Amino acid sequence: MSDTKYTAAVITVSDKGFRGEREDTSGPALCGMLQEQGWQVVYTAMVPDEKDMIIQKLISCTDEKQVALVLTTGGTGFSPRDVTPEATLSVVERLCPGIPEAMRAESMKITPHGCLSRETAGIRGRTLIINLPGSKKASTENLAAVLKPIRHGVEMLQSAGSADCAAPEKPVQKAKEKPSLDAWLREAKAHPDADKIGMYLTHNGVVRSTARSKVRQGDAAAKPVKGMQFSCNWEKAQAAIAEARKMEGIYYVRVWVNEGLLQVGDDIMFVLIGADIRPHAVDALQTLVGKIKSECVTEREIFAGEDA
Repeated sequence: MSDTKYTAAVITVSDKGFRGEREDTSGPALCGMLQEQGWQVVYTAMVPDEKDMIIQKLISCTDEKQVALVLTTGGTGFSPRDVTPEATLSVVERLCPGIPEAMRAESMKITPHGCLSRETAGIRGRTLIINLPGSKKASTENLAAVLKPIRHGVEMLQSAGSADCAAPEKPVQKAKEKPSLDAWLREAKAHPDADKIGMYLTHNGVVRSTARSKVRQGDAAAKPVKGMQFSCNWEKAQAAIAEARKMEGIYYVRVWVNEGLLQVGDDIMFVLIGADIRPHAVDALQTLVGKIKSECVTEREIFAGEDA
């Protein structure tokens, strides 16, 4: 598993560790386990049990560093300071309940206290985020229980379409669930660079009933559009996003692109740009949306009377 798409980050959540009062043993142990299985650990961090700081690290790993897998260790118990699950739930877009269920089941084989772990797991964009307990023993035991299926899950997330999970031949891929722009803005304003941003601009592309040929070439005979088959090359899209982040005055970039069989009125993409001034935001938004449309996506219009 040497493919660069198998990147990982490990975040240790500990007040005492952050203050230098306790050695972090679980973080390095998790890094070692991942590396033994061919994962490329590209980022590690230590943060205190502060919800906002945990959220910032998770968003940085997913939206900026775009790692495939983020593991947190610590902050999953009953203490009033244990807020890692709450921070994770604030940033993920889809839950993966089977992963913590499997980890707790494995822990219960060792100690009945395993049922007290509040760890959670979920997906943000194309990143899988998983909470693990704070101790070296419990965190490595939990990761060992799910490491193999995690790889398959990341393969599905990183693929252009759906990985083969014994599904019927060539199924019609349904449209993805759209994110909340309001939630995006809240997260953007909690970002470490938020104090440098004076302008947010968004783009929301939607499937229209008028054919491209009628809009662009004036083809009066073009049939109405009833839907669209849409897909995205995410490697190219991520490269375009990285270029946008390097543009002058740009401090925040977030992109969601729909895929599958879309209907008229369905959202095609959301793009959020945070910049210091309006001209920089406008320039980055136009450049990024143009690249996504021209270089990253494939779309096929489905006309009235035509099968999908």
